[in-house]
Amino acid sequence: MDLPLASPAWLVLPMAQWLDSSLLRGGGFNLTVGSLAVAVLLFVLCVLLSVLLRRLLRRYARRYESVNPSSVYVVGRLLHYLLLLIGTLLALNATGIPMARFTVFAGALGVGLGFGLQAIFNNFVCGVVLLFDRSLKVGDFVDLASGVHGRVRDIGIRATRITTNDDIDIVVPNSEFVNGRVVNWTVREGFRRLKVPFHVAYASDKEAVKQAALEASRAVDFTLTQEGDKAPQVRLVAFGEWAMEFELVVWLNADATRRPGAAIAAYNWALHDALLARGIRIPLPQRDVRLFQPVSDTAVP
Repeated sequence: MDLPLASPAWLVLPMAQWLDSSLLRGGGFNLTVGSLAVAVLLFVLCVLLSVLLRRLLRRYARRYESVNPSSVYVVGRLLHYLLLLIGTLLALNATGIPMARFTVFAGALGVGLGFGLQAIFNNFVCGVVLLFDRSLKVGDFVDLASGVHGRVRDIGIRATRITTNDDIDIVVPNSEFVNGRVVNWTVREGFRRLKVPFHVAYASDKEAVKQAALEASRAVDFTLTQEGDKAPQVRLVAFGEWAMEFELVVWLNADATRRPGAAIAAYNWALHDALLARGIRIPLPQRDVRLFQPVSDTAVP
């Protein structure tokens, strides 16, 4: 004897009633559990789609070397913002919120921007400007007016993340890049000219000093080239009180441009070795101190 199959109505009916249960009602607006679940699901799907598209773009950039990574980053960011906006609109539409309510929300948002959200909105607009502007991109080595210098790792909605040579991440508001002074060492070729000052005794042979400095530039791997317009130069810049002041002018390669402290240390080390090898003396500041015996006052008769 076959038993009749159990009907799932006993499970479907309570679930449907639970999904139709109201969470918020008033003024012609009714937010149910089902509409809220659909809204959350739509927004999550848009976020997941954004993550998937950005991964595909990064994989595409790694596969083809001719693709500009900064352009891929900008496209990925814009797609992320667009999908977030679409997800938000779809979620609001799924909840059944009437569009007339947005006029009140826009007014409240305008008041908020005028008081507490002005800085956040300013940084958001500056972030969009940085994404469209070609003067700053991910991977550039920058030096800010505040003293922060390092490589740009990420341009976000509110702030930009900079990683210093000490592997420290610093979050800088986007408005500082738009409104302040920014030195971008790698915006074009990625090369940089460095001036390394040093001084020698007045009795030193200037030609020997020049050859020692050029030898030091050849000993450092950071030097871009030894020929052409960007070849190292040695200049006598001033006659100091106790020494002749020179400077070694070299062009750095892209690796040294992002490591200015290491480059200066390497050239100072090589200069010291080259000068000592040629017997060129590096003097110390000298001061002459003369002592005079005071003359005692003679009594006037």
